[in-house]
Amino acid sequence: MRHASIVIYLWLVAAPVMAQSLDTPADVTDEAALPRVMPRFAQSFIDSQPMGQPADLASLFRAQLVAGLYSDALASLDQLRAPLADNPSPRVRARYLDYVLYARSQLAVKQSKTFQVAYRKIFRAVIGALDNRTAAMAINGLSFDNLSPASHALQQDLAALKGKSAMSMADSSKLIGDYNDRDMYRVLGSASAVLIDEDDAHRYTVQKDVQVATPDGARVCALIVRPMGKRKLPTLLQFTIYNDAGALFRDARRAASNDYVGVMGLTRGKGCSSGEIVPYEHDGADAAALIDWIAAQPWSDGKVGMYGGSYSGFTPWAAAKQHPNALKSIMVGAPAGPGIDAPMEGNVFWNFIYPWPFYTITNKALNNEVYNDRARWEKLDHDWYASGRPYRDLDKIDGTANPIFDRWISHPDYDSYWQSMIPYKEEFARISIPVLQTAGYYFGGPGAAVYYLSQHVLYRPGAQHYLIIGPYDHFMAQRGTATAQGDVDTVSGYRIDPAAKIDLTEVRYQWFDHTLKGAAMPSILGDKINYEVTGANVWKHAPSIAAMASGAARYFLSAEVADHAYRLAAAAPAGGSIALSVDLADRRDVDAQVPGGDVRDKGLDISNGVVFVTDALAKDTEMSGLFSGHFDFLVNKRDFDFQVSLYELTSDKEYVQLAPFWSRASYIQDRVHRHLLDPGKRQSLDFRSVRLMSRQLKAGSRLVAVISVVKEPGREINYGTGNEVIGESIADAKEPLQITWFAGSYLDLPVQP
Repeated sequence: MRHASIVIYLWLVAAPVMAQSLDTPADVTDEAALPRVMPRFAQSFIDSQPMGQPADLASLFRAQLVAGLYSDALASLDQLRAPLADNPSPRVRARYLDYVLYARSQLAVKQSKTFQVAYRKIFRAVIGALDNRTAAMAINGLSFDNLSPASHALQQDLAALKGKSAMSMADSSKLIGDYNDRDMYRVLGSASAVLIDEDDAHRYTVQKDVQVATPDGARVCALIVRPMGKRKLPTLLQFTIYNDAGALFRDARRAASNDYVGVMGLTRGKGCSSGEIVPYEHDGADAAALIDWIAAQPWSDGKVGMYGGSYSGFTPWAAAKQHPNALKSIMVGAPAGPGIDAPMEGNVFWNFIYPWPFYTITNKALNNEVYNDRARWEKLDHDWYASGRPYRDLDKIDGTANPIFDRWISHPDYDSYWQSMIPYKEEFARISIPVLQTAGYYFGGPGAAVYYLSQHVLYRPGAQHYLIIGPYDHFMAQRGTATAQGDVDTVSGYRIDPAAKIDLTEVRYQWFDHTLKGAAMPSILGDKINYEVTGANVWKHAPSIAAMASGAARYFLSAEVADHAYRLAAAAPAGGSIALSVDLADRRDVDAQVPGGDVRDKGLDISNGVVFVTDALAKDTEMSGLFSGHFDFLVNKRDFDFQVSLYELTSDKEYVQLAPFWSRASYIQDRVHRHLLDPGKRQSLDFRSVRLMSRQLKAGSRLVAVISVVKEPGREINYGTGNEVIGESIADAKEPLQITWFAGSYLDLPVQP
């Protein structure tokens, strides 16, 4: 084995010219040949690197591992990890430790009988020397199922290579990295479980399958992980329907590593508890009962904080509705709001929620096989849309009863069924504990966060309620951009500003250290609303959503046509109207490939809509907050579902999402009671969006608004009869929906000069 410093020197200077591509090995797509082919290919990748160029150490060490140059790989890893040693984040301190364990174990095989023997010795030496927080991050990474995604990624790489004689350097690096990860986790996975249990036994007291009684005679199941010792500590509780044993234990371990008691509670019927599994309906009372039980335990100091994301972000709000005395603080990410944004938003039901009950209630864990059967669910959407059958027939078309979904769609109003699940109106006034929510601008990132925030401060002015929001999707809104190997760089085609790259799980412990232990406030919380301005690469802070903008720029719908679109005019037009006709019975678009959809995209979906475009902006303009609108219109039916989507059209002809809004017109005034429209009568709708946006639009860009009717395979279709929408069918479509938007209509967009 060559000395590491010599290898790194040669890697930097040996190749006088940077290779643009590498020849594809003839046998690389033959799985059986990979152990022979890949080490040679990795060596050729190393030899092809440019002279004098900065080392891409992350690619280099993986190639060195595949080539069998374990000492060289460790030298590269040492360079990568040296700047991380004193980082305050345990996730950063633990970065690349799995590769270090693998390389050191491979080197030690000569002194040991097998890799497994060497690995046990190295694991105990390396992981055992770490503090609890860093060890938890390292072990969480090892206990995660890394093999499946690595194997899938490798198979995709190999499939893409068929018929290709050459590979780009980027593709070569990816192939080498995916091959290394697949082979590494094959050998680490089976050996790690016992070692992880052994390490946990030295650090934590673990109680599994603890049953806790509820006041109505049911039981819930809990996992408890406590740092070793008999101290009384505050508890961090996640209460969830997602019974993934590995993921829950990793979360509980991480809480314990931060000097809390980590408790994972499950919806009744899940895990070790018995009874019917019913999403949403019992979680608030059951979580409150578990909190009361926790507070009575000898290891509890009487303070409980709740956290979670998505469904698990709903449960802290459901528990807060019950006001258990020991609940002192909550932090939620992209929280679900039953009846607010799931399974319907704007009182319009989503098809993608249909498979979710099968995922969560058909066994005591999770039914991944059924839930991930994309072909089945895509076919269901297609067949339902093509058939024109009523929405309530989804389960009949699918062929499997779905009583939970049927129960949901029988409540299109935000009625007492939904109101019983989370705080409603004056109930928010009684929530005095501090709250931190995290959310994203895109897709499911917002969750119902803005709803919870708006209602809390409306009914309890001065509430200790904070929001962190940035360019995140549903999952990043819960955890931030941080991963085991670094930050996520993009979200759906959009490159994330460096300032927005944060670890929200680290903020979690800073928040609870502040609210439960008296530590300083997390530094990112400069005010109640903390938001990253996309395109400006800066965080800003405001005391309220309204204060995110200093005013509103009003843009009017104009009948003037320019460049195949209507004008979105800064001055009120003298008159005119814009007609939109949508044939709700037309299903010729069932297999249409719709353009656009990414956060940053070259295309734009204008299906069943009209497009409005402003003049080019004269200067950079920040748009932060919620937009609102006033539509003056005439329609020939008693109801319709509509959507308003806003974009920045950049000077290089790309569309950047700002914010969408959609709703059933009959619920704009009141989500609890339906108010049907008057066909043939001029009337108006006033609305306010529910999804925050913040972006620095560049001078020369244009604003684009697409106003469309909801008609697609993925959402409920409103045929406009005024009857129960889930019972309407294509036979109710009759004449096309005709909407006339009058030119006095406008959008108010929140701007900061």
